[in-house]
Amino acid sequence: MNPFVHHSRRSFLKQLGLAGLSTPFITRGLLAASPNSILRHASFGATGMAASDIGALTAGSFVKLVAVADVDENHAAGLKKKFPDVKVYQDWRQLLDKEHKDIDSVNVSTPDHMHAPIGMSAMQLGKHLFGQKPLAHDIYEVRQMTRLAREKKLVTQMCIQIHSAIEYRLAVKLIQDLVIGQVKEVHTWSNKKWGDPAARPDRSDPVPAGFNWDLWLGVAAERPFIGGGYYHPGNWRKRLDFGTGTFGDMGCHIYDPVFKALDLTAPVSVRSEGPTPNAHNWADNAVIRYVFPGTKFTEGQTVKVTWYDGDRRPPAEVEALIEKDEMPPQGSIFIGTKGAMLLPHVSKPLLYPDAQFKDFTFPKIESHDHWLQFAEACRGKGQTAANFDYAGPLTEAVLLGGVATRFPQTTLEWNVTDLKFTNVPEANQFLRRAYRKGWEVAGL
Repeated sequence: MNPFVHHSRRSFLKQLGLAGLSTPFITRGLLAASPNSILRHASFGATGMAASDIGALTAGSFVKLVAVADVDENHAAGLKKKFPDVKVYQDWRQLLDKEHKDIDSVNVSTPDHMHAPIGMSAMQLGKHLFGQKPLAHDIYEVRQMTRLAREKKLVTQMCIQIHSAIEYRLAVKLIQDLVIGQVKEVHTWSNKKWGDPAARPDRSDPVPAGFNWDLWLGVAAERPFIGGGYYHPGNWRKRLDFGTGTFGDMGCHIYDPVFKALDLTAPVSVRSEGPTPNAHNWADNAVIRYVFPGTKFTEGQTVKVTWYDGDRRPPAEVEALIEKDEMPPQGSIFIGTKGAMLLPHVSKPLLYPDAQFKDFTFPKIESHDHWLQFAEACRGKGQTAANFDYAGPLTEAVLLGGVATRFPQTTLEWNVTDLKFTNVPEANQFLRRAYRKGWEVAGL
C-alpha cells in the first residue's frame, strides 16, 4: 500500500485515540458553526445517494461543500464540475485528518458496513452527522453512535427522509388521533429482493482503474475482488458483510411511521419464519414477527408487528381489509379497533372500511425538508426530527430482524438494556463484529 496511506492511518488513529479519552477532545474549528454563518460540510461518498445528499444539503445557500471522499476516483469527476473548489480524497481517514479543522458537518452515504466507522470517527472530532439509513451495519455500532452523539450534544439526522414528508406525518397523526381506534397489530412489507441464494463465485477479477478495493473493504475482512457488479457499485446490499438485506434497506423507512405513530420502544422478542442467509448472502422472502410493549396507541399490553419481503405478503384476511383496492408493492396495514389504515410507501394513507370513512376530512399537514432541517439545526436553528435518539432505537429494532433470520422458527427474547438475547446466547455473536486489523475505531 502507498506509504502515504500508512502515514495517514497512523496519524488519524492517534487522533481518534485522543478523541476516545474521557476528557473532551476540543480544538479550534471543531465547534458548530454559529447561527447565520456558513456551514462547512464534507461528504463521504460522491455518487448515488451521496450525490443526492450533497445536492439536497447544498441547496441551502449557507452550506459550503469543502471536501469529499470516495474510494472510486472516477466518481468525483462530475462533482468537481459543480463544485470546482471541493477537495477530493480517496481515503476517508485522510479527509478527516487534513480537513477536520475546516468542516462543521458531514454526511456518510457509503455502503452500510462503513456507516459506523466513518460516522463515529467524525463525531469524535465534534462533527454534526447526517447519516444514511440504516444508521450502522450492526446493533452494537448503532448503540455506540447514539450514545456518543448524545454525550457530545451533536446535531444528527438519519436519512429516512419520508419521516418529514406529508404522507408519513399524516399517517402518524391519524394513528395518534385514534382515527382507527387503538392499534391491534401492524403488517409491513417490501417487494425488494436484496438477497442472493447462490454461493459466492470462486474467482478473483482485476480491480478497475481508479477504484481502491482495500479502502472499499474498510473494516471488513480481506477477500478477492469480484467484478460484474457483484459488490461494487450496487449489489453489496445482498452481502452479509457489507449490506443489511432488504429489511435493512427498506425497514428503516417502512417501520419509521409505525415506530413513530405507535410510540414504540424496543421489542421484547423477534422471530423469523423465512429462509436463512447462506455463508455470504442475505435471503429473500423474509417473514419476521416482532412483539413490542404496548403503548397508549395500542390495544393490550403488547402489539405485534410483522415484516414481509420479496414475494411474501400479509395473509389474505389482512389484505381483505383494504377491500378491492390493490396492494402497493411496499407499505403497511395498521389494524385498529375501529378500522384499518393502509399506508403505501410512499403515498397518502387510506382508511377502511371505505363506507365508514367516505366522508372523512383529512387534517392538513405540512412537509419539512429533511436535509435543510439538519443544516439549519447545525446553525442552532430548530431541531432535527430523526436524530439518533429516535433513529438509533428504530435502527436497532430493524437490525434485530436480520439477526433473527439466522435462527429460523426460534423466538429470540431481547433485553435492550443489556444489549443481548437472553434465551439464545449464540445469537449475541451477531450483534457486534470484529474490525479488520489496522482499521479499529475507538468506541467500536
